Amino acid sequence: MVYESLLKTLQGNGKLSPAELKKVERVKKTSVAESLPQLLVKLGLCSELDVANAFVESGQFEKVLPDSYPVEMQLPESVSLRFLKQFHVVGLSDDGQSVTVAMMDPEDQFVLDALKLAIGKRVIAKVGLLSEIDTALEVQYGEGRSQMDKLVDGLTMEDIGEEDLEHLKDLASEAPVIKMVNLIMQRAIETKASDIHIEPFEQALKVRLRIDGVLKEIDAPPVKSTAAVISRIKIMAKLNIAERRLPQDGRIKVQMLGKELDLRVSTIPTMYGESVVIRLLDKENTVLDFAALGFAGRHLQQFLDVLALPHGIILITGPTGSGKSTTMYAALKQLNTSARKIITVEDPVEYQMEGINQIQAKPQIGLTFASALRSIVRQDPDVIMIGEMRDLETARIAVQSALTGHLVLSTLHTNDAAGGVTRLLDMGLEEYLLTSTVNGILAQRLVRKLCPACKEGSVAEPELINSLRLRRYVPDGDIVLYKPVGCAACGGMGYRGRLAIIEFLPMTDPIRKLIMAHEEAGAIQKLAVAEGMQTLYENGLVKVVEGITTLEEVMRVTSEA
Repeated sequence: MVYESLLKTLQGNGKLSPAELKKVERVKKTSVAESLPQLLVKLGLCSELDVANAFVESGQFEKVLPDSYPVEMQLPESVSLRFLKQFHVVGLSDDGQSVTVAMMDPEDQFVLDALKLAIGKRVIAKVGLLSEIDTALEVQYGEGRSQMDKLVDGLTMEDIGEEDLEHLKDLASEAPVIKMVNLIMQRAIETKASDIHIEPFEQALKVRLRIDGVLKEIDAPPVKSTAAVISRIKIMAKLNIAERRLPQDGRIKVQMLGKELDLRVSTIPTMYGESVVIRLLDKENTVLDFAALGFAGRHLQQFLDVLALPHGIILITGPTGSGKSTTMYAALKQLNTSARKIITVEDPVEYQMEGINQIQAKPQIGLTFASALRSIVRQDPDVIMIGEMRDLETARIAVQSALTGHLVLSTLHTNDAAGGVTRLLDMGLEEYLLTSTVNGILAQRLVRKLCPACKEGSVAEPELINSLRLRRYVPDGDIVLYKPVGCAACGGMGYRGRLAIIEFLPMTDPIRKLIMAHEEAGAIQKLAVAEGMQTLYENGLVKVVEGITTLEEVMRVTSEA
């Protein structure tokens, strides 16, 4: 059966459910013109990338890199552009004996036979992304424009007054604007971006995606469509499009490319319009497993030991975007049993978890972390999770909860584990309460993981080994350090995915004495290292010599470097 291995791979990867497969088979009976892979993408059941990767895994096909598409035409004029566009095929090279083509569906025998007949040569098929093939066709056959450029053609924009809301609503509901916003979201999902940044300037509208923690600019709508594009997003997020002077927050639930996504939308007024940031929360890509997150060895055991304690406070620290929430949810998953009652107060609730009572803080109606916590204690919980310790009142109630036999998990914005102690003292929390309730403080950062398919290793120079003291981790033999290269699997980036580098400060008696003596964070850090704590930088170096990440990545995210 044709496509059997493709469908088996998609189902094995969790990209296609049995119900979805039945749906596509029903549609296929009425849509003869389109192949099964085309229908999977068209119906939104799978992304282009899912289909291309499944072809690579299941068959003898090689994937085409985005920058491997030639600018010049590679196929003779006997092959019509209409045919190529209909079946999503583009020429890659011609060596005289055979022609290599990129196809969205390399198993389509009809297309392969037709090409062979028209060209009179052997045809070698490689698999490409549908959008990349269509873009390459436009470049090769004279149009030379991206998908975003084509959408601009359908756009008829005139200057709109700030007060002309009805006109703005109409423009935001026009097909080209809807397609532009959908295209931006589609690109973000395909590249597994965590955030979309839409920023208006005087001469341009910029769109950037945060992929594995690093921002990358993509094709943006024209500056004349700024108001309409931002209004479209605000309408989707159920925000007030008339209010442009104040920041607003909203949510969008969307089904796209076979995924159900929860989008958090934040707008702020700037000089040339409203800047919008959309956070993409994809439950499928969130792995709540400590080993996959980067926890290993002594750190993992210490953290699990502290989680197993019946009461006390566990703090997770780090700047925004360091993976604190994911670690917190992994800890809750570990604690979530039928024998425990768990209540959380979050702003916002990022992931909904079965069996956990999650409260969304709403400061505008008086439901703050502190006011919610007072009521939570009367609900007889075993474990309490506080999204963030923002003020002294919240910290005090957390301490009282820990003293009365509850296990409390929370986050703080500090640079290292020892800094968490001084932050609580600076808030005004008494040192005797802190030392008797805090069980441990975890600090973390996220580094990009090297793509296993293309990373390239070389033996480290003795000078580098000595300056970084790498012999602590590899006492004998050569030390191989890896660098990113870029391939089809990682989209030419050289990195794929992220993991945490961590340091864990357990609350020991010598450290309690330093806190009681009001010693600064540096002294606490020094003692913790003497007691065997591995710092963020050192934990990063361990992952460098293991070939998981690069030295540059560790230096990018740690202050010690």
